[in-house]
Order: sequence, then C-alpha cells, then structure tokens
Amino acid sequence: MPKPKQTNSASLGFEQQIWNAACELWGHIPAADYRKIFTGLIFLKYISAAFEKKHAELVEEGDGFEDDPDAYAAENIFFVPQKARWQHIARAAHTPEIGAVIDGAMQAIEADNKSLKGVLPKNYASPELDKRVLGNVVDVFTNMDMSDTEASKDLLGRTYEYCIAQFASYEGVKGGEFYTPASVVKTIVGILKPAEGKRVYDPCCGSGGMFVQSVKFIQEHAGNRNNVSVFGQEANADTWKMAKMNMAIRGIDANFGDHHEDTFFNDLHPTLRADFIMANPPFNLSNWGQDKLRGDERWEFGLPPAGNANYAWIQHMIHHLATNGKIGLVLANGALSTQSGGEGEIRRRIIKEDLVEGIVAMPTQLFYSVTIPVTLWFITKGKKQKGMTLFIDARKMGHMVDRKHRDLSESDIARLADTFSAFQNGTLKDEKGFCAAATTEEIARQDYILTPGRYVGIEEQEDDGEPFEEKMTRLTAELSGMFKKSRALEDEIREKLGAIGYDI
Repeated sequence: MPKPKQTNSASLGFEQQIWNAACELWGHIPAADYRKIFTGLIFLKYISAAFEKKHAELVEEGDGFEDDPDAYAAENIFFVPQKARWQHIARAAHTPEIGAVIDGAMQAIEADNKSLKGVLPKNYASPELDKRVLGNVVDVFTNMDMSDTEASKDLLGRTYEYCIAQFASYEGVKGGEFYTPASVVKTIVGILKPAEGKRVYDPCCGSGGMFVQSVKFIQEHAGNRNNVSVFGQEANADTWKMAKMNMAIRGIDANFGDHHEDTFFNDLHPTLRADFIMANPPFNLSNWGQDKLRGDERWEFGLPPAGNANYAWIQHMIHHLATNGKIGLVLANGALSTQSGGEGEIRRRIIKEDLVEGIVAMPTQLFYSVTIPVTLWFITKGKKQKGMTLFIDARKMGHMVDRKHRDLSESDIARLADTFSAFQNGTLKDEKGFCAAATTEEIARQDYILTPGRYVGIEEQEDDGEPFEEKMTRLTAELSGMFKKSRALEDEIREKLGAIGYDI
C-alpha cells in the first residue's frame, strides 16, 4: 500500500483524509474505478454534513420545520431522505449489507430528485467490491469533518483529481484533466465578472467548477444566485454524472443535456448565444474528428488542423457568443504562436476581427496532473478598448503549496482582475515585465504571435549603485577564479581515476 504523500493542509483540507480512504482500496480495485466509488461517497457525506448542520439549527429553533424540504431549499441545502443520511450508512459499515445500504441511499435520492435519475453510482453491492474494505472506507468518511467545507469549492472534481493524481505516480497512468484548479477558475471569473440575468456556458464542463465559482461571484456581488442560466456539455459519461452531482450539491439549476455527448459532433445547445463562456478544453486534443466536420459553420475563421483541436474549441466558443459576450478559456502555450496546419492564419483573422481582449501567461505547476505551462485567453465581442489587447505575464506570481503544486493567492487574483479593469477603463499604466497594452498594428508587426513576453518586456532591475566598469572587472575576476578551480578539480579527478587504472 502506498504511503500518503504530505500535502499542505491549509490548501488541500480534507483531501488528505480522502487519500487515506483511497489507500484502503489500494490493490482491491483498479485505479480507474476509484472515481465511481469516491464521487458517490463524497456526494453522500457532503450533502449529509450540510443537511445535519441545518437540521440541528431547525431543531434548536423549535418551530417544527426540521423535516420540511422547503426549509432546506430556501438556503440551497440538499434535503436528504432518511435512508440516505450518513448516520444510517455508518451504522451498517461493518455488515455484509453495506453495499446494498449505499445503493439504497442513492436510489432514495434519485427518487426525490428527478434531475439525478440514473446519475448516481449504484455499484456498491457488486460482488467484486470487498465489503470489509468498503466498510473501512466508510469509517474513514465517517471520521471526516466536512461541516466547514466551503460551498464555493468544486468538491467532487478537486478531491477525485487529487486522489487519481496521487495514484498516477504509482501506476504510471495520467491523472484526469476534468478539474480546473480553483485559482485558475477564480481568475477567469474575476476578470469576466459574470452577472445575474445572464447565460453562462461551458462546452467542456468537466465537473462543473466554472459554474460553482460563477454563481459564488454573482452572490458575493449582491446578485441573485438563482437568476442565472447555466448551460454545459461533457463528453465523458462519468464526468457528466459528476457535474450533475456537483450542481445538485450547490443547488444550481443547470442544463447539461439529457446525456453526455461530444461537443463537436453533437452540439446539445446549437442555438445558444451565451453572455459568458468559460472553459478549460482538453489540451492539444488530436483526432477530434476534423475530417467529418470540414464544412461546419463554426469554422468562420478557417478549418482547424486535424491534429490539434485548440482552434476548433476557440471557434466553437466564438460561434456561441452573444453580442457583447465574453469568453475566458485555458489553452496550452503553443496556441499563442503556432503556425502549423493553418492555425497561424486562423489566429490572424481572429485578431484582425478585434476579438482578443487579453492574454495572461500563467505560472507552471498549477494543475494536479498537467505540468505544461498554460495561458488564459479572453475573447470579447464589443471590446471597450477598440483595436487594443492587454498582455499580462503572470509567470512569476503564486506560491508553492507543496513540492509539486503552485497556487495563486486571493491578492494575486485581485491584481490580475484589477489590471484588466484598469485596461478596460483606459487607466492602465504599462508595467515592464508584467503588463502592457498593444495595438493590433503592433501585434501584426509580431506576426500575430500573442506571447505576452513579446509585449511586456523584461522587468527592470533595481540599480545596485555599482558602476558598470567596476562590476564587470569584479565579475570577470570571479569567473576566472572559478575556471582555475574547475581545472584543478578536473586534474584531481583524472589523477584519482588513473591510480585505479582508468584514463580519461
């Protein structure tokens, strides 16, 4: 059994405990099946924790509303049927019936919530799943405190991604990419500023994190969280179910279609024109079906190459954008400068159409399972600053939360959002090495390459007061001394190797 890796608890919270639960399953089921086990248990535990907290408050108030579903719905808290509450499951943890009890809990929830019909996992009674092991996993969840878990978190996606990434290093498999780190989502939402009464769309919604943060943003800015129309689509069946569960937990009414579906081949929202589109498409997706979609109306700026779907995603989103609508999406850095397969020409046409409002180069190591650097693109119809694009180099921002993962602080996110606001309001001052506004003509002179470093320049170094001639004399003397030491060390190594019969 693998030893749990140490993580920053302030950042990961209860994921470490979920990792402990995952270790109980190690060797008993394939890693690919963890999602089905864990999403269901996280879902049950979380809705029970939120329900029990509110239930206790209502009992204390003494007005007899503790069993009234409307009292919970008023605060977007999921009403949990009696047989689906965690105490009922915990009591059966070490009985042969534990699998059937959990499956029964899922069935009871689906019976009360038609939007979840056929969505929740009901594989716990399967003979392949050792009930003793399952009982141990339930014990770990029973001892887990979710009462203070922020409702803003993409709980299912975040915890599953964490566990699968941990196991990936042992099994040599790649973790999922359906979870976008919260700091990346918050940056997109903070810059786009979704408002109530608008349509929000994600054509590759994964576990639904973009919607969680959008609704939270609206709520925090005195808007009505229920007065927003949410549309999404997801190709992976299990991830589509996870997104449905995530929305149910949050009390968000979302239209994800009646089933999972490939966005390119079967667009479930063909007539939608969204006010805000936010997405983290699969990076550099190959074999996306270009040969069967050559004449598609979405390729307004050119046919995307068969070997990379980046510009197919961009054009799909532009196609679905309302007048004055805004897009924020995550792309691998290659899309900024590629010329292959006609991508450079598509990018040139999009820029000349004055659609690219801003580009943000992000730091590395933000994702659990993907190490390649990424960029945030902001595409807008009806830009405030006509013929101008904002470039931000944020690669030095953030802090390491553990050996492998970086995160952006709230102040980092606020700085990025404020920089965008200043640009849109015409008050931005270029900052060497960080931000600059460029005209379409300046971008054209750079062959329509959108790499922020070309426009923001190099950060000015603070003058240390040492005259240039003196500094060069000192540095060259230090370098000469290092060369002498290097030669002396080389001679010593040769001598020692020669003494034992090896000549180099």
